[in-house]
Amino acid sequence: MNEELRSPRPHLRPREKIKQLGPEGLSDQELMALILSSGCAQASIEDLAPACLAVLDKHQGLEAYKKLIQIKGIGHSKAGQIVGTLELTRRIYLPHRPKIRLPQDAYTILRRYADRPQEHFLCLSLNGAHEVLRTRLLTIGLLNRTLIHPREVFAGPIKDRSAGVIVAHSHPSGNLDPSREDRDITRRIWEAGQILGIPLLDHLIFTQTSFYSFQESGLLC
Repeated sequence: MNEELRSPRPHLRPREKIKQLGPEGLSDQELMALILSSGCAQASIEDLAPACLAVLDKHQGLEAYKKLIQIKGIGHSKAGQIVGTLELTRRIYLPHRPKIRLPQDAYTILRRYADRPQEHFLCLSLNGAHEVLRTRLLTIGLLNRTLIHPREVFAGPIKDRSAGVIVAHSHPSGNLDPSREDRDITRRIWEAGQILGIPLLDHLIFTQTSFYSFQESGLLC
């Protein structure tokens, strides 16, 4: 029997939900369950969907494919289906690099991480035209906190030859107020960026419904 239909939990029945809400109304896990269609003897779809998302948070393309086939229950066929779907989506809907003109533009890219139960810290590498070169997930926190060091922030952008970076982290609690730790790490990243010649352009704190911009609030050092 199809794992999706066996599940008693409505949030794991994406086929029914998409008819009413459209794809925009589904969570990342529900969309992945829709792509996978079913679980297998080794693992249920409830286990496979978040495991696949964890891989895609950190890897892209061929590297993602190689990591996906290491998941018990994801063979070459399902891995190819997942990365193929993502690549086709990228080609159709993202023919050009997204451009960051306002903090809202960055939030649009990063918002999908807001529904995760743990705090996620991310970095956008930008070129001189403020186009996004790469989005990187740097750390995943425990429960509601994560720690980051400036060297982790700038390791990727240096390889990208970035002209600037935007960092962001989710607040699963829903509270957008920056903590003292948030202000401190922002200052440290800003100072490191000045030394490296890759300026920190903004730091966003975000939830599923809104965001806080250090740049808009005048707190970007």
